Amino acid sequence: MYIPELDQAIAITHAPTIYFYRLEKESKINAAEILKDSLSKALVVFYPLAGRLQYIDQEGLRMELDCNSMGALFLEAESEAKIDDYEDFRPTPDIRALIPSVEYNKPIHELPLVLVQLTKFSCGGISVGLGISHVLADGLAAGHFISNWARIARGEQIDHIPFLDRTKLRPEESWAPSFDQPEFKPPPLLIGHSSNLEERKKETTVAMLKLSENQIQELKKRANSTDSTFTRYEVVAGHVWRCACKARGHKSEQVTNMRFAVDFRNRVKPPLPKGYFGNAALPTVAIATSGELVSKSLAYASGKIRQAKEKITNEYIRSSLAFLKNEPNLSRFRHFHIAGYTQGIFYGNPNIAITSWSIVSLFGADFGWGKEIYFGPGTLAYDGKSFIIPNNNEDGSFGVALCLQVEHMNTFKKFFYEDI
Repeated sequence: MYIPELDQAIAITHAPTIYFYRLEKESKINAAEILKDSLSKALVVFYPLAGRLQYIDQEGLRMELDCNSMGALFLEAESEAKIDDYEDFRPTPDIRALIPSVEYNKPIHELPLVLVQLTKFSCGGISVGLGISHVLADGLAAGHFISNWARIARGEQIDHIPFLDRTKLRPEESWAPSFDQPEFKPPPLLIGHSSNLEERKKETTVAMLKLSENQIQELKKRANSTDSTFTRYEVVAGHVWRCACKARGHKSEQVTNMRFAVDFRNRVKPPLPKGYFGNAALPTVAIATSGELVSKSLAYASGKIRQAKEKITNEYIRSSLAFLKNEPNLSRFRHFHIAGYTQGIFYGNPNIAITSWSIVSLFGADFGWGKEIYFGPGTLAYDGKSFIIPNNNEDGSFGVALCLQVEHMNTFKKFFYEDI
């Protein structure tokens, strides 16, 4: 099966996510049997996920998908821990241990594209740890798969069939790169540094920060005026970007990028068919100096994010796809998410990468025993990586999962709340 260039330029890793469910200790629900049976049925419909990637050439420059029905990896585990031991569910190594791992130094055709681990806790609760291939699915596609897997588990019909023809994103011969494409270039380095190797080696820590609905509205009030109406994501992401610059103590002339992804299913012309299953989110970058971000109002940071998002037009998407088609070695983009790898793109200090899960359908996965009490990322792989996550109880609040260098985290937390 053809894999578009956009999918080819993504790390050959699995997006690790985790669901937690509270069940009574005496519950008779056979979660393992339900999950395995429904997964086998879901993979019939979403059959690319049951296949394996393989290289077209010996150098590993291009891939294709072998739809060979090799299936998924499913593990069962038991733990003496209780769900409450995980407190705020920030993505620590303890959380990562609840999600299957694979050896990425193995031949690519041996790696399952879906990894599942059911863990039973001593309190009776369970977790479902998932890894879905980055190459096969973005957040919306993964949410489409998981929500329908859950529907099958509940004995219901799937809500809509996935559209599996990836040739919809094959660049036409007439398309050519016509923009600067900064998202495919190395991000800025710290002033005075010739590489980011030193920053890669610094110790990091993770935090889960809460923003109430009132705090988010206060940020919106500060950013918005009669001339602008920024979204919740734009103001929260702008706030995180500004606070990171302050906490890192940048020089005022330090250039900093904020990287995020923009779903273009309805931005490309004609729009992609409903249920398009693949990656249809284009990376983009907002660019500013730390001095501008810190000295100017939140509206400046939010405005930079809005400008970066608005440039993702049909013409820009075509330019991006043509750029990737003309790139002889797409493997150089595939190490973006691999922690400890010293090559490839790194969005740590002075930069930041912020993923929004505010519109993806990953939440509310009810496999027959109720919706999760928490859903979130299984790991934050590097300095500067962040997720903005809606609260599970739908009270309008956000959680911000963030990885920063240890030396910057406490200062960041101080600014994060004092600047609201």
